[in-house]
Amino acid sequence: MSMRFGIVALRAVVGALFIGHGLQKLAGWFGGHGLDGTAAGFAQMGMSPGRRHALAAGLSETAGGLSLVTGFLTPLGASAVTGTMAVAIAKVHGSKGLWNTGGGYEYNLVLGAATFAIVADGPGTPSLDSRLGTEWSGPGVAVAQLAAGLLGAAAVMRAAAGDGSEADGPQAGANGDRAAAAPQSAPATATS
Repeated sequence: MSMRFGIVALRAVVGALFIGHGLQKLAGWFGGHGLDGTAAGFAQMGMSPGRRHALAAGLSETAGGLSLVTGFLTPLGASAVTGTMAVAIAKVHGSKGLWNTGGGYEYNLVLGAATFAIVADGPGTPSLDSRLGTEWSGPGVAVAQLAAGLLGAAAVMRAAAGDGSEADGPQAGANGDRAAAAPQSAPATATS
């Protein structure tokens, strides 16, 4: 297998960004609200219990991003981050239209398309999948990871239809980003 610089660069950038998003939720790094603040935002959106959903989203983004960066079990990591993007679109960004400037789902869609492309083309070399012989790639695998991510998102949405009574910590957006918790007089910046 030859080195595919484009895919390796895409994996590195997209994976690192997902690790950062996950650590915003889990640890409050990079300007995030941490687990308590993110949990409060999830609960406010009706994703109850908020802490469990915040933890799941943070772990999915962090582990999925790590999978992409290292190129290890790439379709599984892609499914994890595809699922979090689908939930973010459904719960936060979808009603705001396409464009990011209005809080829409443009950014989430680009990240989902990037993960699809990585899986369709394969992680390239260097990657752990290539080194260990665990690479699964191709259009069929990319469609399967997309379907798995969307099915996972649907299951999360169904489970989130709880009573919504959990509301602990400072208000935060679904993604744990401060912009989502900004006053409504200024448009919120859409992230994940």
